[in-house]
Amino acid sequence: MQSPKIADVRAYSVESAGADYHDQSRGHWIIDTPIANPMSIYDEYKESRVSWGINALGSVIVEVELDNGMLGVGISTGGEPACFIVEGHLKRFLIGQSPRNVELIWEQMWRATLPYGRKGLAIHAISAVDLALWDALGKLRDEPVYAMLGGKTKGRLPVYATTIRPDLAREMGFHGAKMPLMYGPADGAVGLKQNVAAFAAARESVGPDFKLSLDCYMALTPPYAAELARALEPYQVYWLEECLPPDDYDACAKLKASVSSCLFTGGEHEYTRYGYRELIARNCFDILQPDLTWVGGLTEARRIVAMAAAHDIPVIPHGSGIYAYHLQYAFANCPMAEFLMMSPAADEIVPVFGDIFLNEPLPQAGYLMLTEKPGWGVELNRNGLRLNRPYNQD
Repeated sequence: MQSPKIADVRAYSVESAGADYHDQSRGHWIIDTPIANPMSIYDEYKESRVSWGINALGSVIVEVELDNGMLGVGISTGGEPACFIVEGHLKRFLIGQSPRNVELIWEQMWRATLPYGRKGLAIHAISAVDLALWDALGKLRDEPVYAMLGGKTKGRLPVYATTIRPDLAREMGFHGAKMPLMYGPADGAVGLKQNVAAFAAARESVGPDFKLSLDCYMALTPPYAAELARALEPYQVYWLEECLPPDDYDACAKLKASVSSCLFTGGEHEYTRYGYRELIARNCFDILQPDLTWVGGLTEARRIVAMAAAHDIPVIPHGSGIYAYHLQYAFANCPMAEFLMMSPAADEIVPVFGDIFLNEPLPQAGYLMLTEKPGWGVELNRNGLRLNRPYNQD
């Protein structure tokens, strides 16, 4: 019996679905709460992250169809530009190919996009294709992705919440919480005091034993980050995340070496194993945080996790939902998952990817459980989404 081949690859843009890089309703905490970011040094772009275009691209959804009718689905950030890359360029490396050849397909997509890729949008497009391919392969083999990676290393996956309400996260059973930093260097000493006061209040609300972290979202300078860490010492900050611009490896390493009162984490906006090789070699972070929908998909993420394991570095992926959960089930050095609280007031557990999937798994009492459904174990919500295929090559 002939092995199934890839018959088609389709890319759709979706405007209002997904997590923190996509449109949310006005008043949603993730876009309209003061959050320090790279653009908050400019007064005209401080009020809301959508003012400078965090939602400009939207999502790209990729379908890989096998000639036996099986479908795989993957997601990334990129919208119509990513659709063009997928259908105008990457598709040629999949049509007629065996879905089992995930390594070959990844290498061909990576090498072909080197002239304009290496980081950013091209890797987002590759990620969406790769995740869809793994979904299709899992359905072909009738196995969940974590089983194809070697099976479970843990019976259930502990989860922490990214939220503005750590008190509610603790009540919901999460194993920790991460808050957004509100103010950055442009807000001066007053902003620093407000940051410390907000964290102190949060610590008071959750007690001394609950893990509480801060996401600094590339907004700080090395002196400011060091001063912030010192000011937070009495309040037991667990980690400071992504303090500095992601390409400043030297500064990240120096900051980590100069502060011992908390952990430093990052890598959410780093790309491929080559970027992570730099982070590891320079000893930039205590914990690495790749996003599977951006870093190059599962094929590249598993290389990164294995490389980190050789250096005894934990990996806690950025909130890439169902895709990250399978990776974390399968690798022992992935101790905990992130869950983005996507309800507008962070007071309710709702799907990370909005209405994209019909059956996205949600944490219960602080743990995430995966079923034995094949592939990623989720189904695309075809009737509830407005899918736009802007670069149909048929």
